[in-house]
Amino acid sequence: MTDPRPIRFFHQGQLQAVTGLPPTTTVLQYLREHARCAGTKEGCAEGDCGACTVLVGELDADGQAVGLRNVNACIQFLPMLDGKALLTVEDLGHSADLNPVQQALVDCHGSQCGFCTPGFAMTMQAIYERHQACGTRPERQALADDLAGNLCRCTGYRPILDAGERMFDAPARTIDRAPIVEALRVLAEDPPLLYEAPSRTGSPQRVFAPRSIDEFAALREAMPQARLVAGATDVGLWVNKQQRELGDVILTGNVEEMRCIDTIAGQDTSVGNGNGNGHGTTLRIGASVTLEDAWSALTERVPALRELWLRFASPPVRHAGTLGGNIANGSPIGDGAPALIALGARIVLRRGATQRMLPLEAFYLDYMKNALEPGEFVEALEVPSPPPGTRLRGYKLAKRYDSDISAVCAVLSLRLEDGVVRDARFAFGGMAAIVKRAAEAEAAVTGRAWDEAASIAAAAALKDDFKPMTDLRASASYRERTAANLIRRFWLETRANAPVAAESASVWQAVNLYRSVA
Repeated sequence: MTDPRPIRFFHQGQLQAVTGLPPTTTVLQYLREHARCAGTKEGCAEGDCGACTVLVGELDADGQAVGLRNVNACIQFLPMLDGKALLTVEDLGHSADLNPVQQALVDCHGSQCGFCTPGFAMTMQAIYERHQACGTRPERQALADDLAGNLCRCTGYRPILDAGERMFDAPARTIDRAPIVEALRVLAEDPPLLYEAPSRTGSPQRVFAPRSIDEFAALREAMPQARLVAGATDVGLWVNKQQRELGDVILTGNVEEMRCIDTIAGQDTSVGNGNGNGHGTTLRIGASVTLEDAWSALTERVPALRELWLRFASPPVRHAGTLGGNIANGSPIGDGAPALIALGARIVLRRGATQRMLPLEAFYLDYMKNALEPGEFVEALEVPSPPPGTRLRGYKLAKRYDSDISAVCAVLSLRLEDGVVRDARFAFGGMAAIVKRAAEAEAAVTGRAWDEAASIAAAAALKDDFKPMTDLRASASYRERTAANLIRRFWLETRANAPVAAESASVWQAVNLYRSVA
């Protein structure tokens, strides 16, 4: 690695260099306590409410353009900004010269107490920039989906959605990206970051941000006890809520080889019934690919996963977090693993120059325990396209529709030949200490016709597969009953005769219909 250097990023129209602050200083703390940019608010400090939303900009692979994404400043550590651009509500406009987003919020009375308003404005700015670049206007439901990470206790959201539509009526006025591109090109010449400073408790702490896979692998092998941090959407809470010390940190987000999505060619097959477009290829998703980009690629192949993608987390969390981090974290209520296990994904592990590959379900050993060896890390995930005759659906049960953690997540897949189940993969989260397949339920349907009797047998077999616990999100009995109901819903939606449309079986579609009428 290179010598220690400051954290460098573009903010407030100029390059910033930060030294001396604890490495786990959040972007929000930096803004409010050091940059004196108090427009960004602290609400939950756990990436849930969106009051701290900011835009982070990065150069594209060609270094010609900058992409802007809204993220939660409260759970982003300052070293993660190195080489990037930071935009806050102060960069939009001022009282004498409001930009279209701000003016629309004023005109539509989209602010009451005002505490959440800067976060809404930043998310709306990201929406505005994206659609202006494409020459499109979002539908009202798309606006609601994009704003799912911003909570408001006052307005009821209607005037905010009104403002989201109104902001496109004014003459276009987007952020001037030319100075951002120029600054980021300068920052790209910096050596990889090594940042050293006392931690919050005063002990020495280092942050490494390697850029090549070989450099990353060598560093990880030499420092097996260092904490790997990807999007910090979980680790950030360890620091903010539990006051945990992280020790030395290795950031994964700058390793170019782990930020790629590649297609590995295979036998040319097609997937029927609207469940996939993979054509026999395998999707290789680098461990540092964001949740948003990874789920976008998965859903393009398997459209039936779209609702699970939208409900996986809020957009700011999906823009920061990574699929590799979600899988490595191994939470039994994580929504990534059920989908990937149902699709037959493999996990690529690496230590130094040595790779090995496991079926994803073999990676999880026990509660928060996995098969990683010292010095080893998750390099990628390989997801084969579903074979012909596949029926697949993904379901998420939670107390809140948007931006909530699952009580139960189920991704159910069958491969049929002449109406007979040849292979079944029923993956559940929230039902055990790890995400796992329902082996007895799968056996109950394999080799028989996919009919109502088979679905009833599979639902009954779940009692032999899982003994769920009761916690704050759901009782054991609720989990048992709803998991069985999801298998029945799966049959109703995939039966040969008169299958039920997925949207007609969702209470949330009815809620959205009511919202659109109201």
